[in-house]
Order: sequence, then structure tokens, then C-alpha cells
Amino acid sequence: MFIPSISIFELIIRGSLVYLALLSVLRLLPSRQLGTLGITDLLVVVLFAEAAQNAMASNYTSITEGAILVGTVIFWSYLLNWLGYKLPQFQRFLNPPPLLLVKNGRMIERHLQRKLITDDELMSKLRQQGVEFLADVKFAYIEADGRISIITSDSKTASVPERKVTLKSDLH
Repeated sequence: MFIPSISIFELIIRGSLVYLALLSVLRLLPSRQLGTLGITDLLVVVLFAEAAQNAMASNYTSITEGAILVGTVIFWSYLLNWLGYKLPQFQRFLNPPPLLLVKNGRMIERHLQRKLITDDELMSKLRQQGVEFLADVKFAYIEADGRISIITSDSKTASVPERKVTLKSDLH
């Protein structure tokens, strides 16, 4: 029950390759649902999980093998997040920069096509955020998480009161 039937090194390599391959595929596939986990996204995740199980472990039977695979996935998840924090260019791979969809009341069709967003879907998201007319939109971006952020023509920037920051070196 605790003795692995597969070498630990092979488990780590299998888990690493499958994790990185799935991350790459999911990162490159456009999301059809704006800001939500759609049914097709859920189906992809479930099917990936089923396919990945055998690819990672080739039918593992011990608790140790399962723990090693879970540890490998956690390791890669943490490492990639850490690399994204330390290296801005790597962060752009993990979380793409916002993509401009509307500029000064005009849709940018090539960007909508790239993200597979129809005009009706975009207008629905604008209405959900209280924007009735496209002409009222100064900028609209699709964010890394699939949500649409909107800056309207009448948006005002709120002034933030200045705060004095005291550093430890100022105290001596």
C-alpha cells in the first residue's frame, strides 16, 4: 500500500510533463465564456484529468505514488507562480496582458475575433456593467481572467489623499 510500484523519478517526470503540457494547452485555448467557467471549460478540465491520470502514473496503486504526484503538481504550480512574480516576462505567459476590445466607442474587430467574442456577447457584458451605448465606452479590455473592464467617457479618477510614510531609518 505504501511501496511504489513505479520509480519515484519516473513519477516526478511523468507528473511534470503532463502538468506542463496541460498548462500550455489550457493557456493557449481561447475561453468561450467571458469571466466565468463555462460548461465547455469544465468538460475540458474533466477530460484532461481523466486522460492525465494514466499518463502521469500508469495506473498507480500505492498511496506514496499518489502523494508524489500531488506533490509534483503543487511544486510546479508554486514554481510557476513564483517565476511569474519574479520575472515579468514569464508572468505575461501565465496571465496575458489585458487586450483592448473597444477604443473611443469603436469595437476592435480583430481583437474580438482573436478571443472569439461576438458583438452581442460584448454588448451583453457592457449592459451588465451599466453601459447602455457603445459610444459611452472610452476603453474596454478583456482581462487575463476573462472579465471585461470598462472605462467610460465620463469616468473620473478619484483623488487619493497623500499619506506620509515613515521609514525605520527616519526613526533614528
